Amino acid sequence: MTDTILTRQDADGIATLTLNTPASLNALSDAMIAALTAQFTALSTDRQTRVVVLRGEGRAFCAGHDLREMQAARQSPDKGAAYFSDLFQRCAAMMQMIPALPQPVIAQTHGIATAAGCQLAASCDLVTAAQGTRFGVNGVNIGLFCSTPMVALTRKIPPALAFEMLTTGEFIDATRARDAGLVNRISPPETLDADTRVLARQIAGKLGAAVKIGKSAFYDQQGESLAEAYALTGRAMVENMLWRDTEEGITAFLEKRKPDWS
Repeated sequence: MTDTILTRQDADGIATLTLNTPASLNALSDAMIAALTAQFTALSTDRQTRVVVLRGEGRAFCAGHDLREMQAARQSPDKGAAYFSDLFQRCAAMMQMIPALPQPVIAQTHGIATAAGCQLAASCDLVTAAQGTRFGVNGVNIGLFCSTPMVALTRKIPPALAFEMLTTGEFIDATRARDAGLVNRISPPETLDADTRVLARQIAGKLGAAVKIGKSAFYDQQGESLAEAYALTGRAMVENMLWRDTEEGITAFLEKRKPDWS
């Protein structure tokens, strides 16, 4: 990318997006939301990328919305409710692009992931965290309840813990976040990049089309009745089963060799 607030590196079927405004703790400014939206739009039709890693430069993963930018908008005679309505709609649309992507997205977190930054991590399919990482939805501490971050968070962790975080403004550490289901893996800070890369490569080595249909079914079946969830996932498995590469994968397993996927 030419826009350095969000950088992208591609290698081995893995696209690494780095939030690159460390001075603001990688805040989700208007420009950052636009940059993420543009990258997710490109990735939605990218057949070469099999996994996406989202990380932050500097001392933190992401500190949430840019409060200075929001305060300036609040004080501007040309802006007001319409600006904030548009801001939260744009941010919500960007967040919803993540589970809709064909590729699994790993949030590689460190430092803090707070407010909309916690929302960003929770919107990802998988989360890795450096030891000492703290997660919070602490807008209540400044009088702004984290209502939109709450949507992603309550779909990842138990409601009682989410409500505690939302109303007390307290952080939870990486260990408690893992125990609650928000974090998948914890690493020492010095090996976080390498350990996340191992996870990304492991997923990238699977049949991409199978992971794509599986990710879609994973989200689509949530919230459905038990019968409809089985019907939906059954249709996905029928489609998957009839692929040439799936036939090759089964044959290779039975013949105890690596599959020759096209």
